[in-house]
Amino acid sequence: MRTQKQTAAGPRFGLILLVAFIGVPLLEIALFIEIGGWIGLGPTLALIVLTAVIGAWMMRQQGIGVLMRAQRQLADGVLPVMEVFEGLCLVIAGALLLTPGFFTDALGALLLVPAVRRGLYRRLRSHIEAHVVDVSRPRQDGAPASPGPTIQAEYEEIDDPDRSDRRDQDIPPPRGDWGRPP
Repeated sequence: MRTQKQTAAGPRFGLILLVAFIGVPLLEIALFIEIGGWIGLGPTLALIVLTAVIGAWMMRQQGIGVLMRAQRQLADGVLPVMEVFEGLCLVIAGALLLTPGFFTDALGALLLVPAVRRGLYRRLRSHIEAHVVDVSRPRQDGAPASPGPTIQAEYEEIDDPDRSDRRDQDIPPPRGDWGRPP
């Protein structure tokens, strides 16, 4: 059963997607025309390529740093939620910087600023942490957290003496030659 908040989020998300798929390309075209009129076609295209190259280089540098921090946290037994979020921001930044356009370049450049990523994380933190299971944190009874329920059972292995001589007949022969006489 959906709540009112969940139902209202659907149309709002659809409107955001509609604006993004129609509005962003229109804005990019308008910016290309305006900036191209000010500085000319060649410099405009060179600027777009330059922002993509610089953005890719910065993304790579910052990505290596985020990966190293995440590995240190994993080695310490801490779930690197912030680092995963930063990595996602860097992937989005890379996609935006490689997309031709001044508006998408500006958004991508913003995501390359660590303070902006931290601010976004603080703003979205409660939502992110509500959906992340911290398996590194022990349970109330002191046992380590497990990814699923533990089922305790007892079993007994039964040896059937009559079965040992038939064991070779139960496995398939080489090259799947069942049913053919030798």
